[in-house]
Amino acid sequence: METQQREKILVVDDEPVIVDLCQMLLSGRGYPVATARDGREALAMVEQFGPAVVLLDYMMPQMDGMAVLKAIRRDFPDVRVMMFTGKGSEQVAVEVMKAGASDYLLKPFTAQDLVDRIDKVLRVRRIELANQRLEAEQQRLQQEVQAWNLELERRVAEKTLALEKAHQERIQAEKLATVGHLAAGLAHEVRNPLNAISLFAQLLAGMVKPGSEAQGYTDKILCEVDRIDALVLQLLNASRQPAGLRGPLLLQQAINEALQRFSEQLRCQGIDLRCDLQADALPMQGDFAEVVQIFTNLIANALQVLPEGGQLAIRLRQLDELLRVEVTDNGPGIACDNQTRIFDPFFTTRAKGAGMGLSVVLRIVKSCQGRIRVESAPGEGTCFVLEFPLAPADAAEVAQ
Repeated sequence: METQQREKILVVDDEPVIVDLCQMLLSGRGYPVATARDGREALAMVEQFGPAVVLLDYMMPQMDGMAVLKAIRRDFPDVRVMMFTGKGSEQVAVEVMKAGASDYLLKPFTAQDLVDRIDKVLRVRRIELANQRLEAEQQRLQQEVQAWNLELERRVAEKTLALEKAHQERIQAEKLATVGHLAAGLAHEVRNPLNAISLFAQLLAGMVKPGSEAQGYTDKILCEVDRIDALVLQLLNASRQPAGLRGPLLLQQAINEALQRFSEQLRCQGIDLRCDLQADALPMQGDFAEVVQIFTNLIANALQVLPEGGQLAIRLRQLDELLRVEVTDNGPGIACDNQTRIFDPFFTTRAKGAGMGLSVVLRIVKSCQGRIRVESAPGEGTCFVLEFPLAPADAAEVAQ
């Protein structure tokens, strides 16, 4: 067979007659044959010649057959060894088979017996090597499947996270829509009687003596009317849709405008302001007054949690097609349970406050096609991260 012609055989024996006989017999059947006369030469020939089968004599000078067999099985596991032995003892046969021999042949042997035994050893070797290749391929495929499973799990996790995020955004949008309907109703139903209360309170104020106790009552009524009116305005601001066409604006200018409104309060509270705004950042698209409102609300929140001083950092960077702003304070931080609720209308952890400031921020950020998230831990401060897409190139040129 063609496969047999390519499989090499090494004959190792210290008897020249045996070596010559085996070489002649096997060469005549198409096997490439090499020979060795002792154990050390045999090991060198195994490495150099690369035989499939070694016919190895049990008794040899310098290095006996058992030592050579163990060395071959240790260093050349794909090579099969068939032992020659002149001892007919079953103990020797068991010993060589335990040491890793594929077969053994008692001397004297017939030519046909030798050929049949070699053919058998080669057939078994082919099957074993094929099985090894199949096992290696199976292991490779298992590793590949495992890698694909890990990749699939990663993608599923990413998609699940994206779906959860989209679901939360949809819920947030529905909440703002609900607030919009509520605000529209309040603006109509509450402001009319509120206006009447304000007018009657002003009439009463004109009828009482200045500085009297009654004047204090009317002043309180008017103050509470103004507070209710402010709450209605906050509801409207949190829910109203963007009106008209938005233009390009420089985010660094909007941030500086918001900071200017708090310059005196920053100084009075002893706030360490660290402002790092990339001067050449490209414009974004939006309404300038509304974008200023984003940072007005965020800065106001930071100042409320830093009444006795602290650090406020605002950083602006352009990242490829995005503008990223980080507004960070070293205040008390936000509890983990509250972080998913801080953008909800009416949610607040303060004794005084309508809980609308961050709802307004979210509404404006969304109207600019942007994103906002919070990173915080109790006792470790808070960081609001905002990302906005750049304005189209033709609009950006107008802003610059």
